[in-house]
Parts: sequence; C-alpha cells; structure tokens
Amino acid sequence: MPKYIDHINHSILLESLPKRIISLVPSQTELLCDLGLEENLVGVTKFCIHPKHLKREKTIVGGTKSFNFDTIDKLKPDLIIANKEENYKEGVEYLQKHYPVWTSDIYTIADTLNMISKIGNMCGVEQKATLLNEQIISLVDQLKSIQPNAYKKATYLIWKDPIMVAGTNNFINEMLHLAGYHNVFNTISYSRYPEVTIEQLKEESPEVILLSSEPFPFKEKHIEAFQKQLPNTQIKLVDGEIYSWYGSRLVYSLKQILNGRRKTK
Repeated sequence: MPKYIDHINHSILLESLPKRIISLVPSQTELLCDLGLEENLVGVTKFCIHPKHLKREKTIVGGTKSFNFDTIDKLKPDLIIANKEENYKEGVEYLQKHYPVWTSDIYTIADTLNMISKIGNMCGVEQKATLLNEQIISLVDQLKSIQPNAYKKATYLIWKDPIMVAGTNNFINEMLHLAGYHNVFNTISYSRYPEVTIEQLKEESPEVILLSSEPFPFKEKHIEAFQKQLPNTQIKLVDGEIYSWYGSRLVYSLKQILNGRRKTK
C-alpha cells in the first residue's frame, strides 16, 4: 500500500488511486480540475470559485475555516486535500483521525512545484503535473530574465480594520518580487501577516501600496481614504488571486505579471 508524506510530515496510506476527493482549499481545487481530476472531486468549500461551475455540481462541505463534518462523512472521501495556513488546525486534525488527509504548506513557488508533483503522483496524473510544472518554471525563468535594476518599495494590504499586510516569509513576497516590488514589511521585525498602523505605513514610506481584492475586498473608495493619509504614495487595486493563489492559477498569474513587466521594461 503506497505511503505519501505531506508538507507537515504527516503520512497517509492509499489503497488505490483516489476516486472520491474533497478539497478544502480554493487554489488546490482549481489545480485538481486542471490536472483532469474534476470527476473525482466530490466535495469543495464555498470559496472554491474556479472553475465557476464547480459549486453548482459538487457538494459544499463548509468554508476553509469551518467544516461540516456530517456532510464530509456522507461523501465518504478516500482523500482530502488541505493546507496548513488556509485551513484550521483543529478541523484538519479531526479529519486526520478518520480519513487520509494530505496537507500542503506553501511559502514559495518551489513549494508549489513540490505540491503539484506530489498530488500528481498520489492521484495518478504524473505526466500532467510534470507538464504544468514545466510551464510554471518557464514563466518564472522568463520573469527573472527581465527583472528591474531597482525594485519599487511596496506594501501589500490584505485587511482594512485592523490594517494587515503581507509581512515576512510568505508566498505573496515571492510574487511581489517577480512583479518588480520590494515588500517593505518583509523583514525579521514583522510576522507573516502583521497588523500595522497608518503611522507605520508612513514610517516605511512605500512608493506603492497595493490593495488586494482578497481576503478583504478593497474597492476604489478605499484608495481615496488611504491617499489622504499618504498623498505621495501611489495606491492601486490588485487582483489577490495573482499574488496569493498557488497551484495551476500560477500560469495565469505569471503571464499577467510577465505582460506587465514587459510593458514597463
């Protein structure tokens, strides 16, 4: 019986290729579909918005931070895909006692490539996983070849009240770097997603403030509010999926960033 070890060093045994998969993470749900495993998916979260039709056709098992265990039990999954950061520890640990749960932990693009490879191996779609990884690696290489001499000092906001930003040691940092930004909060003085004040934003003096579309849905009206406090800083809305979704979404994200870098080269 094959044994698989996930990113948190938890091992699972699978008697055969999984036929009834539950995904608890939107970006990994999209990945499973792009690997040709949509028919194997039986349950997803209410936040699994890609592909768009999926929530109409699959059973909703709750959110990323709250699972409906009764619904999960009825689906009788033979594999559950989770993520350490996006899902809540107690829920994942409960599921681990009853089902094979494979959990990712993503900090870098390298972690993403590893996750894609391992999921491809578990689910019998190694060739598709390899091709996807090759595409991602090619796009990253293209981006690295046109990186700027000077990176714009930037701050990436994920929440409004309180103000929360992307800090150190997270996936967003690598995407910001590829997009030509230097995250001013990416230092050992800050946590992964610290709460900060307007005064701290002023002290760090970013050239650009990026207002993400998720998890807080920043809108045009928020630009004006921040602009009053930081009149000399460029403030703009960005698609949060581009900077924070790993998995197959990376192909779209890297292409968007690549087009932007080429325009500003």
